[in-house]
Amino acid sequence: MNIVLSRDGQVRVMENTVNNAEKYFGQFCVLLAAYTRKTAGLRDKADLLVKQLLDFANTENPEMRTTLKNFVEELAKVQDYRQAEVERFEMKVIHPLRLYGIQIKQTRAETNVQKASVDASRTTHQLEETIDIFQKQKLKDIQKIFSDFVTIEMVFHAKAVEVYSKAFQILENYDLERDLEDFRAKIHGVSGNLDARPINATNPSSSVPWSFASPSAQSTMQNQKLEEETLSGEASVEEDEIEDLRETRTSRMRR
Repeated sequence: MNIVLSRDGQVRVMENTVNNAEKYFGQFCVLLAAYTRKTAGLRDKADLLVKQLLDFANTENPEMRTTLKNFVEELAKVQDYRQAEVERFEMKVIHPLRLYGIQIKQTRAETNVQKASVDASRTTHQLEETIDIFQKQKLKDIQKIFSDFVTIEMVFHAKAVEVYSKAFQILENYDLERDLEDFRAKIHGVSGNLDARPINATNPSSSVPWSFASPSAQSTMQNQKLEEETLSGEASVEEDEIEDLRETRTSRMRR
Protein backbone atom coordinates (compact mmCIF):
# COMPACT_ATOMS: atom_id res chain seq x y z
CA MET A 1 0.00 0.00 0.00
CA ASN A 2 2.79 2.42 0.86
CA ILE A 3 4.44 1.70 -2.47
CA VAL A 4 1.21 2.49 -4.30
CA LEU A 5 0.76 5.73 -2.36
CA SER A 6 4.38 6.65 -3.05
CA ARG A 7 3.89 5.96 -6.73
CA ASP A 8 0.68 8.03 -6.83
CA GLY A 9 2.48 10.94 -5.19
CA GLN A 10 5.30 10.76 -7.72
CA VAL A 11 2.82 10.61 -10.57
CA ARG A 12 1.16 13.79 -9.29
CA VAL A 13 4.54 15.53 -9.01
CA MET A 14 5.39 14.45 -12.54
CA GLU A 15 2.05 15.59 -13.91
CA ASN A 16 2.33 18.97 -12.18
CA THR A 17 5.86 19.44 -13.50
CA VAL A 18 4.80 18.65 -17.06
CA ASN A 19 1.61 20.72 -16.84
CA ASN A 20 3.45 23.76 -15.47
CA ALA A 21 6.10 23.47 -18.18
CA GLU A 22 3.40 23.25 -20.84
CA LYS A 23 1.56 26.26 -19.44
CA TYR A 24 4.46 28.63 -18.85
CA PHE A 25 6.68 27.66 -21.76
CA GLY A 26 3.66 28.12 -24.01
CA GLN A 27 3.08 31.59 -22.56
CA PHE A 28 6.77 32.46 -22.93
CA CYS A 29 6.62 31.42 -26.58
CA VAL A 30 3.54 33.54 -27.30
CA LEU A 31 4.90 36.62 -25.51
CA LEU A 32 8.39 36.43 -27.01
CA ALA A 33 6.95 35.86 -30.48
CA ALA A 34 4.89 39.04 -30.02
CA TYR A 35 8.01 40.81 -28.72
CA THR A 36 9.88 39.76 -31.86
CA ARG A 37 7.05 40.96 -34.12
CA LYS A 38 7.05 44.34 -32.35
CA THR A 39 10.80 44.59 -32.88
CA ALA A 40 10.34 43.82 -36.58
CA GLY A 41 7.57 46.43 -36.73
CA LEU A 42 9.88 49.02 -35.16
CA ARG A 43 12.46 48.18 -37.83
CA ASP A 44 9.84 48.70 -40.57
CA LYS A 45 8.82 52.10 -39.17
CA ALA A 46 12.45 53.16 -38.95
CA ASP A 47 12.92 52.17 -42.60
CA LEU A 48 10.02 54.48 -43.49
CA LEU A 49 11.63 57.25 -41.45
CA VAL A 50 14.88 56.75 -43.38
CA LYS A 51 13.01 57.12 -46.67
CA GLN A 52 11.20 60.25 -45.54
CA LEU A 53 14.42 61.84 -44.32
CA LEU A 54 16.08 61.15 -47.68
CA ASP A 55 13.15 62.72 -49.51
CA PHE A 56 13.30 65.75 -47.23
CA ALA A 57 17.09 66.05 -47.59
CA ASN A 58 16.73 66.38 -51.35
CA THR A 59 14.61 69.52 -50.86
CA GLU A 60 17.17 71.27 -48.63
CA ASN A 61 20.30 73.36 -49.13
CA PRO A 62 23.67 71.62 -49.54
CA GLU A 63 24.79 71.63 -45.90
CA MET A 64 21.55 70.21 -44.51
CA ARG A 65 21.25 67.79 -47.42
CA THR A 66 24.70 66.34 -46.80
CA THR A 67 24.18 66.23 -43.03
CA LEU A 68 20.87 64.41 -43.32
CA LYS A 69 22.21 61.90 -45.82
CA ASN A 70 25.11 61.08 -43.51
CA PHE A 71 22.69 60.85 -40.57
CA VAL A 72 20.31 58.59 -42.49
CA GLU A 73 23.15 56.26 -43.40
CA GLU A 74 23.82 55.68 -39.69
CA LEU A 75 20.13 55.30 -38.91
CA ALA A 76 19.86 52.64 -41.61
CA LYS A 77 22.76 50.73 -40.04
CA VAL A 78 20.82 50.46 -36.79
CA GLN A 79 17.95 48.84 -38.68
CA ASP A 80 20.33 46.30 -40.17
CA TYR A 81 21.39 45.41 -36.63
CA ARG A 82 17.74 45.26 -35.61
CA GLN A 83 17.05 42.86 -38.49
CA ALA A 84 19.84 40.61 -37.23
CA GLU A 85 18.29 40.84 -33.76
CA VAL A 86 14.92 39.66 -35.09
CA GLU A 87 16.49 36.70 -36.90
CA ARG A 88 18.44 35.67 -33.80
CA PHE A 89 15.30 35.86 -31.65
CA GLU A 90 13.57 33.50 -34.06
CA MET A 91 16.45 31.03 -34.14
CA LYS A 92 17.69 31.02 -30.53
CA VAL A 93 14.59 31.92 -28.51
CA ILE A 94 11.31 31.26 -30.34
CA HIS A 95 12.29 28.02 -32.08
CA PRO A 96 13.51 26.22 -28.90
CA LEU A 97 10.34 27.23 -27.06
CA ARG A 98 8.17 25.86 -29.86
CA LEU A 99 9.98 22.53 -29.68
CA TYR A 100 8.86 22.16 -26.08
CA GLY A 101 5.37 21.25 -27.22
CA ILE A 102 6.73 18.05 -28.78
CA GLN A 103 8.91 17.25 -25.79
CA ILE A 104 6.03 17.69 -23.35
CA LYS A 105 3.80 15.35 -25.38
CA GLN A 106 6.50 12.69 -25.35
CA THR A 107 7.02 13.02 -21.60
CA ARG A 108 3.29 12.87 -20.91
CA ALA A 109 2.91 9.76 -23.06
CA GLU A 110 5.78 8.10 -21.22
CA THR A 111 4.19 8.95 -17.88
CA ASN A 112 0.86 7.48 -18.93
CA VAL A 113 2.53 4.23 -19.91
CA GLN A 114 4.27 4.01 -16.55
CA LYS A 115 1.05 4.80 -14.67
CA ALA A 116 -0.62 1.84 -16.38
CA SER A 117 2.12 -0.56 -15.33
CA VAL A 118 1.10 -3.31 -12.93
CA ASP A 119 4.60 -3.50 -11.43
CA ALA A 120 4.39 -0.72 -8.83
CA SER A 121 7.98 -1.05 -7.63
CA ARG A 122 9.45 -0.90 -11.14
CA THR A 123 7.13 1.97 -12.13
CA THR A 124 8.18 4.06 -9.11
CA HIS A 125 11.83 3.79 -10.08
CA GLN A 126 11.10 4.67 -13.71
CA LEU A 127 9.04 7.69 -12.69
CA GLU A 128 11.91 8.94 -10.55
CA GLU A 129 14.28 8.71 -13.51
CA THR A 130 11.81 10.31 -15.91
CA ILE A 131 10.99 13.27 -13.68
CA ASP A 132 14.66 13.82 -12.88
CA ILE A 133 15.68 13.87 -16.56
CA PHE A 134 12.78 16.12 -17.54
CA GLN A 135 13.36 18.60 -14.71
CA LYS A 136 17.12 18.79 -15.35
CA GLN A 137 16.61 19.44 -19.06
CA LYS A 138 13.88 21.99 -18.40
CA LEU A 139 16.08 24.01 -16.05
CA LYS A 140 19.03 23.92 -18.45
CA ASP A 141 16.80 25.00 -21.33
CA ILE A 142 15.21 27.91 -19.49
CA GLN A 143 18.68 29.12 -18.49
CA LYS A 144 19.98 28.81 -22.07
CA ILE A 145 16.97 30.40 -23.77
CA PHE A 146 16.90 33.51 -21.59
CA SER A 147 20.68 33.83 -21.56
CA ASP A 148 20.52 33.92 -25.36
CA PHE A 149 17.68 36.45 -25.20
CA VAL A 150 19.68 38.81 -22.99
CA THR A 151 22.86 38.34 -25.04
CA ILE A 152 21.03 39.19 -28.27
CA GLU A 153 19.64 42.34 -26.68
CA MET A 154 23.02 43.38 -25.29
CA VAL A 155 24.75 42.93 -28.65
CA PHE A 156 22.09 44.97 -30.45
CA HIS A 157 22.08 47.82 -27.94
CA ALA A 158 25.88 47.98 -27.81
CA LYS A 159 26.01 48.30 -31.61
CA ALA A 160 23.11 50.76 -31.62
CA VAL A 161 24.77 53.05 -29.05
CA GLU A 162 27.93 53.09 -31.15
CA VAL A 163 26.07 54.01 -34.34
CA TYR A 164 23.71 56.48 -32.66
CA SER A 165 26.73 58.25 -31.14
CA LYS A 166 28.14 58.74 -34.61
CA ALA A 167 24.75 59.93 -35.88
CA PHE A 168 24.57 62.44 -33.02
CA GLN A 169 28.02 63.77 -33.87
CA ILE A 170 26.99 64.24 -37.50
CA LEU A 171 24.11 66.46 -36.40
CA GLU A 172 26.37 68.34 -33.99
CA ASN A 173 28.80 69.14 -36.82
CA TYR A 174 26.09 70.65 -39.02
CA ASP A 175 27.13 74.12 -40.24
CA LEU A 176 23.98 76.20 -39.80
CA GLU A 177 25.61 79.49 -40.78
CA ARG A 178 26.81 78.16 -44.10
CA ASP A 179 23.30 77.03 -45.01
CA LEU A 180 21.88 80.40 -43.95
CA GLU A 181 24.41 82.25 -46.11
CA ASP A 182 23.37 80.22 -49.10
CA PHE A 183 19.68 80.71 -48.33
CA ARG A 184 20.05 84.49 -47.89
CA ALA A 185 22.01 84.73 -51.11
CA LYS A 186 19.15 83.05 -52.94
CA ILE A 187 16.61 85.33 -51.29
CA HIS A 188 18.52 88.37 -52.59
CA GLY A 189 18.73 86.95 -56.09
CA VAL A 190 22.38 85.93 -55.85
CA SER A 191 23.36 82.45 -56.90
CA GLY A 192 24.33 80.78 -53.65
CA ASN A 193 27.09 78.32 -53.08
CA LEU A 194 25.67 75.09 -54.47
CA ASP A 195 28.60 73.00 -53.30
CA ALA A 196 27.92 70.66 -50.42
CA ARG A 197 30.54 68.99 -48.33
CA PRO A 198 31.43 65.50 -49.55
CA ILE A 199 29.66 62.89 -47.47
CA ASN A 200 31.45 62.32 -44.14
CA ALA A 201 33.67 65.40 -44.65
CA THR A 202 34.90 66.97 -41.42
CA ASN A 203 36.39 70.28 -42.63
CA PRO A 204 33.87 72.23 -44.72
CA SER A 205 35.33 74.79 -47.11
CA SER A 206 34.31 78.43 -46.77
CA SER A 207 31.32 79.69 -48.74
CA VAL A 208 32.17 82.09 -51.59
CA PRO A 209 29.36 83.47 -53.82
CA TRP A 210 30.08 83.05 -57.53
CA SER A 211 29.64 86.73 -58.30
CA PHE A 212 32.40 87.79 -55.88
CA ALA A 213 34.96 85.09 -56.62
CA SER A 214 38.20 85.72 -58.51
CA PRO A 215 38.69 83.97 -61.88
CA SER A 216 41.01 81.39 -60.31
CA ALA A 217 38.58 80.84 -57.44
CA GLN A 218 35.72 80.48 -59.93
CA SER A 219 37.68 77.84 -61.81
CA THR A 220 38.43 75.92 -58.64
CA MET A 221 34.84 76.09 -57.49
CA GLN A 222 33.56 74.99 -60.89
CA ASN A 223 35.80 71.93 -60.69
CA GLN A 224 34.52 71.25 -57.19
CA LYS A 225 30.97 71.59 -58.44
CA LEU A 226 31.61 69.07 -61.21
CA GLU A 227 33.09 66.63 -58.71
CA GLU A 228 30.16 67.18 -56.37
CA GLU A 229 27.65 66.47 -59.14
CA THR A 230 29.47 63.22 -59.86
CA LEU A 231 29.44 62.30 -56.17
CA SER A 232 25.78 63.25 -55.98
CA GLY A 233 24.96 60.87 -58.82
CA GLU A 234 26.87 58.07 -57.15
CA ALA A 235 25.17 58.78 -53.82
CA SER A 236 21.79 58.63 -55.55
CA VAL A 237 22.58 55.17 -56.87
CA GLU A 238 23.69 54.07 -53.40
CA GLU A 239 20.45 55.37 -51.91
CA ASP A 240 18.46 53.33 -54.44
CA GLU A 241 20.45 50.24 -53.54
CA ILE A 242 19.91 50.85 -49.82
CA GLU A 243 16.17 51.27 -50.40
CA ASP A 244 16.03 48.06 -52.47
CA LEU A 245 17.78 46.25 -49.61
CA ARG A 246 15.29 47.63 -47.11
CA GLU A 247 12.31 46.58 -49.27
CA THR A 248 13.73 43.09 -49.81
CA ARG A 249 14.44 42.71 -46.11
CA THR A 250 10.96 43.90 -45.14
CA SER A 251 9.12 41.71 -47.67
CA ARG A 252 11.10 38.67 -46.55
CA MET A 253 10.10 39.19 -42.93
CA ARG A 254 6.42 39.72 -43.81
CA ARG A 255 6.15 36.44 -45.74
